[in-house]
Amino acid sequence: HTTNITNIKAIIFISLYFSLLKPIYSKYLSNMNFNILALCCVVTTVSAFTIPNNNNPAAIFDRTTSIVLEASRAAQKKKSRLEWCRKRGFDNEGNRIPPEDGTTTAATAESAAILKNSDDLEYVKLVSANGSSAEVYLFGGVVTSYKDAEGTEFIAVRPDAKMDGSKPISGGLSHCWPQFGPGEIQQHGFARNVNWSVDESSTKDSVVLQMTPSDYTKEIWDKPFACKYKINIKDDRLDTEMIVDNTGSEAWAFQAALHSYFKVSSLDKLEIAGSFKGKEFLNKMVGDEGEMQTEERDSITITEEYDRVYKGVNDPVLKDSGTGKNLSVLNTEGWEDTVLWNPFGSEAMGYNNFVCVESVKFDSVSLEGGKSWTGKMTLQPSKNE
Repeated sequence: HTTNITNIKAIIFISLYFSLLKPIYSKYLSNMNFNILALCCVVTTVSAFTIPNNNNPAAIFDRTTSIVLEASRAAQKKKSRLEWCRKRGFDNEGNRIPPEDGTTTAATAESAAILKNSDDLEYVKLVSANGSSAEVYLFGGVVTSYKDAEGTEFIAVRPDAKMDGSKPISGGLSHCWPQFGPGEIQQHGFARNVNWSVDESSTKDSVVLQMTPSDYTKEIWDKPFACKYKINIKDDRLDTEMIVDNTGSEAWAFQAALHSYFKVSSLDKLEIAGSFKGKEFLNKMVGDEGEMQTEERDSITITEEYDRVYKGVNDPVLKDSGTGKNLSVLNTEGWEDTVLWNPFGSEAMGYNNFVCVESVKFDSVSLEGGKSWTGKMTLQPSKNE
């Protein structure tokens, strides 16, 4: 080997050097204890760091490949993310870059960008032409904010929510997929537990998130799937679309829901209208397994702990006299049912300032190989009449 030959040459050279030149310089070297054996050991030790056989180029990278690759991937990821932000008007720190002409409009004041909260959790901010805005976290693919042009917030995040990725975000338009509630896998599935990726087709007022199988999801539910979640903010509404694809050849079944938290001024100023009257619902607060009951009211008020499943109701409207505004939950495709939930009395959860009005596909969907399912939901604010 080249390394061994190099060692031998070094030993011979040092030996000859001291044999021939030591007498000449003996007066200078008399007080110095040079140990040839020790020097040889040093040479041998140093050779351990010598690049291996040059005839094997692949071996050159044996010790450094993993470090170089990780550094390269990190640099590429950072560069791609910075380019994505800059195209949308933000600098490296997430600060808006002013227009060249010095003007500031509602449309250019804030553009979409991948930002980070105080706990380094990434989110995307969307802004419409009139200043309406939304925030969407990549962890869980969850919309955590929707404000109209007047600044009224319609989406709630609980005060006890963890915003650092240590657990699913308690609030927003939270995904329950591929299971709703308890069942064969973990509560509400895994879509809210994983990081979604941002599709390159995203713009300043819309974003497309994607979720595909990972080692984590396969351990829980090993099915071939691809999910997309599209969020588009308009001047007068927020459009969402959930698309589930079966990328395999065999059918599998799933449930889906948006566990939507909506902000309210207070429960005593809220009523929820819709086609509730005369509909049967499952009151899960009665008995061990719940009880089927019939709704007799035209609109719902929350005066106790709620966990009710209204099958066949998908047109709820939240009317808040405290803000003077309504919020219509328009389920136009896929979402067939509504769940009302509130932990009445729980100060830690902030029960008095939110209600969950969930868009649900309660009955399981059997999706054939190569087929898709779509759930569309729009939030549309309006003034109280």
